Amino acid sequence: MNALTLRGRLLKFGLALAALTTSLACEAKESRPAPKAAPAPAAAPAPAMEEENADEIKIGHYASLTGSEATFGVSTDNGIKLAVAERNAAGGVKGKKIKLITYDNQGKPQESVVAVTRLIDQDKVVAVLGEVASSRSLAGAPVCQRKGVPMVTPSSTNPDVTSVGNMISRVCFIDPFQGYVGAKFARENLNLSKGATLYNRAQAYSSGLSNNFVESFKKLGGTVVSEQAYSDGDNDFSAQLTAIRAKGAEFIYIPGYYTEVVNIAKQARRLGMNVPLIGGDGWDSEELRNAGDTLNGCYFSNHYSHEDTRPEVVEFIAKYQKEYGKVPDGLAALGYDAARLLFDAMDRADSLSGKDLAAAIAATKNFPGVTGTISMDSKRNATKDAVMLEVVNGVPKYKATIKPE
Repeated sequence: MNALTLRGRLLKFGLALAALTTSLACEAKESRPAPKAAPAPAAAPAPAMEEENADEIKIGHYASLTGSEATFGVSTDNGIKLAVAERNAAGGVKGKKIKLITYDNQGKPQESVVAVTRLIDQDKVVAVLGEVASSRSLAGAPVCQRKGVPMVTPSSTNPDVTSVGNMISRVCFIDPFQGYVGAKFARENLNLSKGATLYNRAQAYSSGLSNNFVESFKKLGGTVVSEQAYSDGDNDFSAQLTAIRAKGAEFIYIPGYYTEVVNIAKQARRLGMNVPLIGGDGWDSEELRNAGDTLNGCYFSNHYSHEDTRPEVVEFIAKYQKEYGKVPDGLAALGYDAARLLFDAMDRADSLSGKDLAAAIAATKNFPGVTGTISMDSKRNATKDAVMLEVVNGVPKYKATIKPE
């Protein structure tokens, strides 16, 4: 073999070896596992949320479970819980169990906004129940209206509440009627012609009801000799009461809450004013029992009487007493009715969308409630009778039934 031939063969072998090395290197590169990506940073924990369950329907309730008016919220919540338990025992709604989620608003309008927003955005409720006080319903209702979730208030009587929009309804009567009830009772049942008012200017409920009473009492031939006001947190009412006494009022209409009424009554008695005091459903609380005989001979309008012998009332009271160990007040009955009416609307609704459910609620006619037979008018306000109760040693006793004009 000559040198030229050997050189050529070595060259070919070198080229082949280089090609093989390059090929192996490429194969090694292509088959090397890609480096693992760095793990993504953990997402910030979301606010605690209810676990989704396809076999349940969520409804919300916002109420004052603490604060100065806690008995309002607790009674209403008890009534709602009783209605939920009954419906679930009967199979729920559309084959699904009802899950109730309740938040405490501490008796504050701004906390009501927070609670309703959380119920809708976080908990995904299909409907909201609440509030008792008109001022807090007026805070929560715009949230429900804006987000398209129906809200049923058990006991907010100020007309402005349902004026917020078509998503808002109520199972109670409204203040124009309640004012008429108090005026008619004073004028015709008690035969009184000279009255005065003492109301809380800071409360939509109190100021509105006072205006409605004055208008109705004048239409019925009565005279309002003095209109006095106070503000939240006031404890001394002697100036207002002295002014009323000077005008010779035969009675005082006090459309406030139970938290204020007992104190006002005690001061009136100390001033020698033994005239009847008349109020609205804001008086309704077991706390009246602490008044002793201070409120004897006084009256307030309400949504039901525990002395009513209708089967719906008798059955409700028996169940409530078994569950909670006491006689239910009007707010417990209204909470019970609000939840039951909502379930009835769910049964009738084409779907549980906000639009369909709100339409079904608005279409309610002749619903057999504990607080009366409920039909919704064109503004989604319940039309029904009211009762007047007399306070006897702190216990409300049935006195009269007043029907709508």
